[in-house]
Amino acid sequence: MRMLKHWWLAVAFALLAMGCASTGGQADKLHEAQYAWSAAIRWGDFEGAWNLVDSAYRQAHPMTPVEFERYKHVGISRYHDLGTQTLPDGDVVREIDLGVINKHTMTERGMRYTERWHYDAEAKAWWQMNGLPDLWSGE
Repeated sequence: MRMLKHWWLAVAFALLAMGCASTGGQADKLHEAQYAWSAAIRWGDFEGAWNLVDSAYRQAHPMTPVEFERYKHVGISRYHDLGTQTLPDGDVVREIDLGVINKHTMTERGMRYTERWHYDAEAKAWWQMNGLPDLWSGE
């Protein structure tokens, strides 16, 4: 019985060691970046989310204080990943279902949003390539 107990302990330790060895990979970094992005969007930290956008996109499409102020007038009630696809160039596309609440009228509406993620090998980081979601499209 004691031998069996030590065997299970050895197996558990080996599995734990394998799990630790796999951290830090490209897939893990993508998951971390997407989690940080979705948390920032869900909690209304659009300036924080903006920091996860690719720097070339930020330079080409700078955000003004007025544009950031506009995001303070909405809340996010849901953020659901509807599906993820890896493209041939290695980028990852993720379809998102958002619930958007107008804080002044307290009305909610749903919308879809597409994220595109690109891995920067030099920075060893994933960047969001589409900018912040346009929460006012179609209005």
